[in-house]
Amino acid sequence: MTQKIGIIILHGAGSPDENFADGFIQKLSEGFGKQLKNYNPKKELVFQSVFWSSVFEDKAKALWERMETGADLDYNFLRRFAVNFLADAVAYQPTPDSDHNYDNVHALLAQCLNRLQTKAGARAPLCVISHSLGSVVASNYFLDLQVKQRNIGINTKRHTSNTPLEKGETLSLFYTLGSPLALWSLRYTDFGVPVSVPSPSLHRYHTNVTGEWLNFYDKDDILAYPLKNLNKNYQNAVTEDVQVNVGGLLTKWNPLSHSKYDNDNAVIARIVEGLVRTWRAVNH
Repeated sequence: MTQKIGIIILHGAGSPDENFADGFIQKLSEGFGKQLKNYNPKKELVFQSVFWSSVFEDKAKALWERMETGADLDYNFLRRFAVNFLADAVAYQPTPDSDHNYDNVHALLAQCLNRLQTKAGARAPLCVISHSLGSVVASNYFLDLQVKQRNIGINTKRHTSNTPLEKGETLSLFYTLGSPLALWSLRYTDFGVPVSVPSPSLHRYHTNVTGEWLNFYDKDDILAYPLKNLNKNYQNAVTEDVQVNVGGLLTKWNPLSHSKYDNDNAVIARIVEGLVRTWRAVNH
């Protein structure tokens, strides 16, 4: 029996369809199957999407409706995009209240990791794929597990079991797509400390896995930035800032490219490459 790889996918800002990751999962599975033709991707890769914006989806919709009522606003499409991003970013921040969205969002992620380890195995190598603001959520979550345990909320602890995967100890691959993490680093002295990829504890379970953190960004995407030059910590943590040109004829040359990373062949190929390399390392 082979060792499966557990994969979680976090969407970006806004409220996408609950099945937002289905097409992306299909493309990753097909790519994996082409390289490992004797193995069924459905048995070797276990996917779990994290629909984290559902925590405050209703409030975000109500906010937009109230702002539209009685107001004559220009650039409604771009304004809706900006409001979705900023509203989710603000709503996600921790507050003095005991029941705040930072904890609630992380509690949802904890539940997804719990389901993932049930299907993939408690020691399965963990791959995290995150887009836009979802990369901030993922980074915060695993950084809290590694070095900032005091930030872990009551709800999150309630949904976390004592397994290596759920504790982030098998974190092997981290892919950030169109990430605004560089902007979030302004909150910290000298731009802060990044999550360690792979996890410092990974060697306890999989000695042959090297791991990687690839940060994909499009130079036309105004929300996405390279990370390695932030400071020495990021220089060491991020394997590579990968510049890509995502989108079609109407989007690849402007900020609308921000939502097109999961359809880009170059992005998919690099992620598949990491998944195949990791699978081979644990099933040598």
